[in-house]
Amino acid sequence: MQYRAMPNSNERLSVLGFGCMRLPTPRGRQASMLSTIDNERAAAQVRRAIDGGVNYLDTAFPYHAGTSESFLGEHVLRDGYREKVNIATKLPCMTLSSRDGIEKTFLRQMKNLRVEQIDYYLLHSLNGATWDKMLSLGIIEFMDRIRREGLVRHMGFSFHDSKDEFKRIVDGYDWEFAQIQMNILDEHAQAGLEGMRYAHERGLGIIVMEPLRGGALAHGLPAEAQRIYDDAPVRRTPAEWALRRVWNHPEVTVVLSGMNDDDNIDENIRVATEALPGSLSPEELAVIEGFRAAYMRSLQVGCTGCAYCMPCPAGINIPQTFLALNSYHMSSKLVARATHAMSAAIQTKDKKTHWTKSCQDCGQCEKKCPQGIKIRQTFGLVQKNLEGAGTKALAAAARLILNRGGK
Repeated sequence: MQYRAMPNSNERLSVLGFGCMRLPTPRGRQASMLSTIDNERAAAQVRRAIDGGVNYLDTAFPYHAGTSESFLGEHVLRDGYREKVNIATKLPCMTLSSRDGIEKTFLRQMKNLRVEQIDYYLLHSLNGATWDKMLSLGIIEFMDRIRREGLVRHMGFSFHDSKDEFKRIVDGYDWEFAQIQMNILDEHAQAGLEGMRYAHERGLGIIVMEPLRGGALAHGLPAEAQRIYDDAPVRRTPAEWALRRVWNHPEVTVVLSGMNDDDNIDENIRVATEALPGSLSPEELAVIEGFRAAYMRSLQVGCTGCAYCMPCPAGINIPQTFLALNSYHMSSKLVARATHAMSAAIQTKDKKTHWTKSCQDCGQCEKKCPQGIKIRQTFGLVQKNLEGAGTKALAAAARLILNRGGK
């Protein structure tokens, strides 16, 4: 495993961090922030990564419907594993409205994790408005106190907003690290390379999230983009290309990967050992630029599948809907329609089929979307491409089978 030092503390962190937002579920690998965890399998995988040299685990209060922290505390951080890792978790700023709420949430997180000290603590998913709200609630005094009392070793924030707001927040407190979205497609979105370098120059460590854009850069690639990799002078999986691109930046301290497959864990550890800063050749960088251009020509919606937009009051599975929309334009139209039909018909608690026309136009999803996607507007593309008579017939069949199976 390769390790890089945090600029302000010289603490050595594994360049590969384990993201605990997409852990395996009882229904299989595909998971999201809202899914139930397959505790036995997930614990074995997290420990597999730790045994391979990973020493940074990233979670947050809302991950896996509020169970990710408790999962780590109960199933992973025992038997000497607590001493092997740094624990990072996040204060859910988007849901808090009082200083008392901040205090109670923090204490609950400590209890969930079963720890007496959190190594890396973040204000979660900051944007300009949320930062201003937290300032009004006395967050600076709170952060100073938990650091002074030794309850938290390092203070940082995760971010989804513009470069200007990122710089304002960086300059607004004595932070030690920042967590930003960075991948082949997003080098100039949100904080971007400019923000990353700005923070690094001010002594902050850089933690990168979404290096594979929710898995979209690892599988199901547009045919044109896949051909770029197929014709490259060196053979690598799409995931390896994407991870190497991020690790090529010397400013990056840790890259988080939401691993939920043993083979992925082993591959990522291998690549993390080899991918040194500045190691990509000009020819390899040209391959990545070609891939980026080809991919962007096919992308319909920039959804990462994080599920921050959920739950939808109308019962629409927004991340799965947008995954199907991108698949429709990038791979098989038939498979995309079938996937959308199953998502609309089966993944609901009220046993009803939920199409995008069910949208109540409340706009809650757009307020919570870290990517700033115009979700309601994009529903029009979904209706045009995916919600015709054929898809609805598939959904009706799936619903019939489901109802029979429940009797």
